[in-house]
Amino acid sequence: MALNEKQEKFAQNYILHRNATEAAKSAGYASESAYNQGYRLLQSEEIKERIYELEQELETNVDVVSELESQYTYAKNNGHTNSAIKALELLSRVRGAKSDNEIDISEEGIEANIIECLKILGKNKVEELIKKCEFI
Repeated sequence: MALNEKQEKFAQNYILHRNATEAAKSAGYASESAYNQGYRLLQSEEIKERIYELEQELETNVDVVSELESQYTYAKNNGHTNSAIKALELLSRVRGAKSDNEIDISEEGIEANIIECLKILGKNKVEELIKKCEFI
């Protein structure tokens, strides 16, 4: 079964937004029914297959930082707090924040990270936490 124009737009927008309601609105479904339409469309095997195909076709030369900044701006301006936070998280990763596999897990590295965290928390909070650990 071939997708109609709205269904195709939904699939394409779902790739961008990763939010069925937003994708439904962008595809032209009424705002009042976008949540239900998005849910319904994601249940369709044809839609799921098309989304998979689109994901496979994505080019890797997209300017990721610009795209994430655009997604953040859109989410922030439209009151989508969770989407805005997610975009900021992804931006921080792309811009060079250490990923899990870059963390120094040697004894010295862990100790240095703990010391840095303790400095951030401050003496009173650290003493409170140590009491909870029942070391003293």
